[in-house]
Amino acid sequence: MIRFVDLFAGVGGIRLGFEQATRELGIQTQCVLSSEIDKYAQETYALNFGEKPQGDIYQITDVPDFDFLLAGFPCQPFSYAGKQKGFGDTRGTLFFQIERFLRDHRPQGFLLENVRGLTTHDHGRTFNTILEHLKKLGYGVSYVILNSSNFGVPQNRVRVYIVGIKNEQPKLTLNSDLGAADSHKFKQQLAQRSMFDEIETKVVADILEDSPPAKYDCSDAFVQSLLRQIKGGPEALAGYRMIDHRNGKSLHSWELGIKGECAQEEMDFMNALVANRRKKHFGADQDGKKLTLDQIKTFFNHPNLSKIIESLSQKGYLKEVDGKYNPVSGNMSFEVFKFLDPQSISITLVTSDAHKLGVAHNGRVRHITPRECARLQGFPDTFHCHPEDVHAYRQFGNSVSVPVVAAVILDLFRTAGKALTKRRVVELA
Repeated sequence: MIRFVDLFAGVGGIRLGFEQATRELGIQTQCVLSSEIDKYAQETYALNFGEKPQGDIYQITDVPDFDFLLAGFPCQPFSYAGKQKGFGDTRGTLFFQIERFLRDHRPQGFLLENVRGLTTHDHGRTFNTILEHLKKLGYGVSYVILNSSNFGVPQNRVRVYIVGIKNEQPKLTLNSDLGAADSHKFKQQLAQRSMFDEIETKVVADILEDSPPAKYDCSDAFVQSLLRQIKGGPEALAGYRMIDHRNGKSLHSWELGIKGECAQEEMDFMNALVANRRKKHFGADQDGKKLTLDQIKTFFNHPNLSKIIESLSQKGYLKEVDGKYNPVSGNMSFEVFKFLDPQSISITLVTSDAHKLGVAHNGRVRHITPRECARLQGFPDTFHCHPEDVHAYRQFGNSVSVPVVAAVILDLFRTAGKALTKRRVVELA
């Protein structure tokens, strides 16, 4: 029996992957403590595991004996602690609570999950500090950076997984793999794969519900404005994004009439502005530079330019500051900001806008559902979503990809099983 704790638990995705892996290995487990501060995530956790996690981790002092620690800890910058105590001090950060549990209870091992950016934050010093502190506690530490799309999950989600064993160096056989950079490159790689490849591959079409409720449909007005701008039916929306400061396979608020209908010459002006304001001779700003009228005339010298600019400014598509012009971003006003390609992978789910991902499927133009978000993270359909969609979307956007956790745990236990079960001797199947 392996007793474990589940910290910063969310809705329990790491626990679910851990339990799937240990069950496959024939190892019995028991969660002796879980902690999650968000009350709505606590509700979902209780729905699925029959226990309500404890709240604020800072207040947890009565901790049962345990053998393994799981934590999807927030990527809290160390800047404050560094300014106050010197960079090598982790006090004042949430990671310090993981240190506390490891230092005070000395479990046999742990798995930590975090965003890829943790490895590069502050030129890598934050990540190195974390690794050094874990090693000072007496743990051998390894990590891998993995993309969920390589583990039967149709989502481009890159995360770092840190594993540790007390007094022994983990020897993972998994290698870091960033996977395809985007859905287009994923399709290219998919076309080149052999039928003998061992990587399990799924695409968005594999996780779509056949007939979700009508409440997930986009409004008729939004759909009609979309279809006026593309060639073909609803299926042609695959891969389009609604974004006001980029071109490419994009639709803009002025093309969709979000703030008011635009004449063709107005749309042409805005598209030309977006296409040209990022050019190096106008400046090196990543998302484009505000341009003067003279600069604009170098690529859009229309006889009605003054009227076009005035009309667009009145509608709210264009703003002028000190004689320079820039588009007014209207991204959050779109019902959907990205239409997924059913024959590829999803972009990364995030808490703030998982509810604004869309799909054209079975003749309908709609939002993806909470259940589909769960599937994009590899949760089984037996997992209960929060009954309120607003919370379910946020929770799955903030969760982990369950099959990746399971794969890392399987790899860790198969290569270091006896070291991880010293306190409760279990022979691996």
